[in-house]
Amino acid sequence: MPTGGVFSGSVNLKYVKLGYQYLVNHFLTLLLVPVMAATALELARLGPGELLSLWRSLELDLVHILCSAFLVVFVGTVYVMSRPRPVYLVDYACYKPPASCRVPFATFMEHTRLISDDDKSVRFQTRILERSGLGEDTYLPPANHYIPPNPSMEASRAEAQLVIFSAIDDLVRRTGLKPKDIDILVVNCSLFSPTPSLSAMIINKYKLRSNIRSFNLSGMGCSAGLISIDLARDMLQVHPNSNALVVSTEIITPNFYQGSRRDMLLPNCLFRMGAAAILLSNRRREARRAKYRLVHVVRTHKGADDRAYRCVYQEEDDQGFSGISLSKELMAIAGDALKSNITTIGPLVLPMSEQLLFFFRLVGRKLINKTWKPYIPDFKLAFEHFCIHAGGRAVIDELQKNLQLSSRHVEASRMTLHRFGNTSSSSLWYELAYIEAKGRMRRGDRVWQIGFGSGFKCNSAVWKCLRSIKTPTNGPWDDCIHRYPVDVPEVVKL
Repeated sequence: MPTGGVFSGSVNLKYVKLGYQYLVNHFLTLLLVPVMAATALELARLGPGELLSLWRSLELDLVHILCSAFLVVFVGTVYVMSRPRPVYLVDYACYKPPASCRVPFATFMEHTRLISDDDKSVRFQTRILERSGLGEDTYLPPANHYIPPNPSMEASRAEAQLVIFSAIDDLVRRTGLKPKDIDILVVNCSLFSPTPSLSAMIINKYKLRSNIRSFNLSGMGCSAGLISIDLARDMLQVHPNSNALVVSTEIITPNFYQGSRRDMLLPNCLFRMGAAAILLSNRRREARRAKYRLVHVVRTHKGADDRAYRCVYQEEDDQGFSGISLSKELMAIAGDALKSNITTIGPLVLPMSEQLLFFFRLVGRKLINKTWKPYIPDFKLAFEHFCIHAGGRAVIDELQKNLQLSSRHVEASRMTLHRFGNTSSSSLWYELAYIEAKGRMRRGDRVWQIGFGSGFKCNSAVWKCLRSIKTPTNGPWDDCIHRYPVDVPEVVKL
C-alpha cells in the first residue's frame, strides 16, 4: 500500500509539472486564441451592412492605405536586412586512422615499460589507463610506436598531413567541394604550430585561391574547435555568399612526455590522434542539402583567475622534459566555467517554464531562505542530443551529474572516448557522427556541443537539424557501430 501511494504521488507530480510547462510555454497562444475567437464571432454576428458602415466609419482614403502599406513593407525590409545571415553546416568528415596505428592496452604498457625506468610511473599510468574509459582500439601516430618515440619536426608534419588531408579529402568526396569554392579557412591545433602554418600547408596542398581569408589558431586547447566555428560564423556574417572550411585537430607526435611527473603523464594515457573537417556556408542554395543550422555559440573564458589559467599548463619538469600538466583542481574549475556558460546560454535555449522556476528559486534563496538548493534547469527540454567533450571519464561523469542527464544522453561521449580516446577539439564531431550512425538524428532535433580547454575555457554551440539524416555508410563508425554501445567497466584490470 505505501508503495502504491508513493507511485501515485509521483505520477500526479509528473502530470502537474507537465501541465505547468505546457501552460507557461504556450501562454501567449492560450491568451490570444480566445480573443481571436471572440473577435471572429462578433464579426460573424454583424451583417454585411454593419460591416460596410464600420469600414466607412474608419474614413480611410487611398493615401492612408498606401502609406500604411509602405510603412509595413519598409519595416519588414529593415527587419529582414538586419537579421544575421543563417550559417549552415553542409557536411563534415572525421579522420579514421589505419589499423597500423592501433594501440591496444598491452602495446601501450609494453612500450611504457621499455621507455621508462621508473616503476612508479609505469604503475601510475597502468592505474590511469585501467580507469580511463578508453578501449582497445584507439590510435597513436606512427612516431609514437617507435621505442623510444620519435617526436621530430618531420614526423609531426607527417602526422599533420595524414590526419588533415585525409579528413579534407573525405569531406570533398562527400560534398563535391572544389578548392576555388573555399572563401574562408580556419584551422585549430593547440600544441603544434610550425612555420609555415598548418593553414598555409592546406592552401599549398589544395592550391586554394590567393585571396582566401585564412586563420590558424594555436594554444587554445580542446575547446578550440568551437572557437573556430565562432570565428567562421563571424566571417560568414561579414562576407555574403561564402563557404568556410574549418579543420580541428591535435598533433600528438611532438607532445609525448618522457618524464616522471604524474600530473604530466596523464595526457600520455588519454590523448589519441584524430581530426575533423567541417564545411560551413551562408549560401541560400546550400540550405537544401545542409545537415544543420548554427543557432548559438556561447564562449566563457575564466583566464582572469590564476587557478583557472594554470590548471592546464605547458611547462618543463625538473629534468627538462616538456609536457602538459593537469591540475588536481581541473574538475572544480571546469564545473565553475560550465556554470558561467550555462548562465549565458540558458535564457537563449530554455523554455519559459524552466526560466521562471530558476528565477523564482533564485529570488527565494536571496529573500526567504539562503539554504535552499539552487534550481538546476532541465536542459533535456531544450535539446534532444548532447555532445560533451570526451576529455576523460571524470569529465563526462561530472557533466552528467551536474546537468542531470541520463546514460543515453551521454552515450555518444562515452562511446567516442572508448573507441577513439580523447581526440581533443575534434572529439565533438566524432560524437555527432556516432549519433548519426545510430540513426537517431531527426529533422528539428537540437544538439548541444560543449567543449572545455586550457585557459580555462568552456564553449558551447547549438545546432538545429534541418533534415532527418540517413545512417551514413562511410563515416568513422561504419565498421563498428553495430557493436555499440558497449559496457565500460569502472576498472579494466591490466
